[in-house]
Amino acid sequence: MSSKSEQRKAREDVAAYHEAELSGLVAHVGEVIDKFRAGEIDAFDVDQVLFRYSRAAKELWKFCNLGNVEITARFVREDPPRDWWQRAAPKPR
Repeated sequence: MSSKSEQRKAREDVAAYHEAELSGLVAHVGEVIDKFRAGEIDAFDVDQVLFRYSRAAKELWKFCNLGNVEITARFVREDPPRDWWQRAAPKPR
C-alpha cells in the first residue's frame, strides 16, 4: 500500500499529463477555427475536427481517470501514450 504523499504525487503527475495532452488537442481546434475565420475552410470541416477532438478528449479522460492512479502515473512517467489526436482519427472504410 502506498502512502498518501505517493498517491498525491501520482494524482499530480496524471493531472499534469492530462492538462498537457488536452492543451495539444485544443490547439488543433484553435488552428481550425482560425482557418474557418479566415475563410479557408467551411463549417463542415470544423465540425469534423470538433467531432475528432471530442473523441480524443474522451479517450484521454478515460485513460487519466478510470484506472488506478498509481499505475496510470507509472505509465505517464515511464512511457506516456502520445498522439491522442491520431488515435481519434476516423477509421478507413
